[in-house]
Amino acid sequence: MNKKNNSPNFQFLKEISKFLYPGIGLKRWIISGSIGIGLLSIGLAYSIRKIIWFSFSNLLPGQTESIILILIGIIMILGSIYGIYKSIRPFMFQVKSFEKLANTIYKEKNKEKGPKIVAIGGGTGLSVLLRGLKNYSNNISAIITVSDDGGSSGRLRRELGVIPPGDFRNCLVALSDTEPLLAELFQYRFNQGNGLKGHSFGNLFIAAMNDLTRSFPEALMQSSKILAVKGEIIPATLQNVKLIAKLEDGSEILGESFIGKTKSKITHLSIHPENTKAYPPALDKIKESDIIIIGPGSLYTSIIPNLSINDITKAINESKACKIYVCNIATQIGETKGYSMEDHIQSLQKHTIPDIVDYVLANNNLRRLDERFFGEPVINKNKKLNNVQIIESDIGDENHPIRHDSHKLTENIIKLYEKHHI
Repeated sequence: MNKKNNSPNFQFLKEISKFLYPGIGLKRWIISGSIGIGLLSIGLAYSIRKIIWFSFSNLLPGQTESIILILIGIIMILGSIYGIYKSIRPFMFQVKSFEKLANTIYKEKNKEKGPKIVAIGGGTGLSVLLRGLKNYSNNISAIITVSDDGGSSGRLRRELGVIPPGDFRNCLVALSDTEPLLAELFQYRFNQGNGLKGHSFGNLFIAAMNDLTRSFPEALMQSSKILAVKGEIIPATLQNVKLIAKLEDGSEILGESFIGKTKSKITHLSIHPENTKAYPPALDKIKESDIIIIGPGSLYTSIIPNLSINDITKAINESKACKIYVCNIATQIGETKGYSMEDHIQSLQKHTIPDIVDYVLANNNLRRLDERFFGEPVINKNKKLNNVQIIESDIGDENHPIRHDSHKLTENIIKLYEKHHI
């Protein structure tokens, strides 16, 4: 019996049967086509009967019913063929064998019905999160900070007046479903050339698209089409935002690229202009969301800048979504040196509101780090915190000491979401 069930023919039939799974959208066309074949058969049988039993001279007057049945049958069959083709066409080139097509369609259809997820942050941390989320839902909106003023992004911001594209590029690639070579091209960084050295191709591409469309959101939309992005990439604001950090020694630092180099502890971060308005589509996505994820990412240069826009914090507060803060695995030199998990959360609450999130997801698989480069592991001091529930799990990447594992992180987030709605 086991040999029979494991035979190639049995496995093929098992895979083909998946075309009948609910949600794939093929059963309606198969049923419609079957009815069409039935009507066509009845119409033809009726015509043949007329030919056999009546003379040719008496054939045409009695054919109205059969002709109608034949036409309806043909229309239904052709419509079913088109419907089946339309349903499977987007997935035909994603698989190498016909047997896997049904499984691919089923997974993609389920992702289309997935929860509406909003991820807020910037930098490498958010792109790591998005790589995992895109395997669960297509309804993802990444709201990205616009305060970057260093490196390639900073140069383009100063020279062209464009919103710094670096974090947007990383998130576009993370959510892309295109050929690996095209994704690598977007991340390619020139290492020589007068004026080109240090720039990434993706940054230049987005800047050029911004110039062509005269709209940064439109530039992101067109770039998303080229990269076959699953979800949306949205700027937190379209205004020219700068960061101001107040330090423990009483001094102030202006600019994101300088904040990470400070040796004094940051006591408060604000944005200029203070009354910065959120980009309206970002607020709409927050209001419609089922899950809101803040982080992972640099606390003072990727996360708090977004939440310093009052409209965004207000929208999060009013949302009924499951709200999760993903705490960093390691402290960041010059930004959160010596911070525990509780310090991260309390700083987040101090800059926003006490109940900004429902849950904090933190890593409990602590590993020794080279503090010259990475900082130190973020530990839980087991202090009592109000308004939040701490969830600890192994969410670290085994191959990278300070990064989260995309799939572990997504699994834990979905578990929290499902638990939240029980």
